[in-house]
Amino acid sequence: MSVQIGVGDLQAMCQSSPRPLLLLDVREPWEAQLASIQIDGVRSLLMPMGQVPARFEELDATQPIVCYCHHGVRSLQVVAFLQRAGFESVYNLAGGIDAWSTELDPAVPRY
Repeated sequence: MSVQIGVGDLQAMCQSSPRPLLLLDVREPWEAQLASIQIDGVRSLLMPMGQVPARFEELDATQPIVCYCHHGVRSLQVVAFLQRAGFESVYNLAGGIDAWSTELDPAVPRY
């Protein structure tokens, strides 16, 4: 199963997932202050990539999780880590928040 999803797929997943989805932002706090993805009814959590090994037990391994960062590189590494830790429904937002801004929501600042 591919762990990469596009921004359009994320929108569809938010509407069709039987379980609540979690958006896991693995960027640094200063990046989250610049721009973030907000989807009504979807919980978002900031957990910088460097903190994931120490904090991943805060996450529900049965909940669908979509990880994102600036362009999708760091978040793909976090997805691989979480899969090795036993998470089954974990996905990477291909292109990250930059793709979200350019393809879906130009109101989200690019940096």
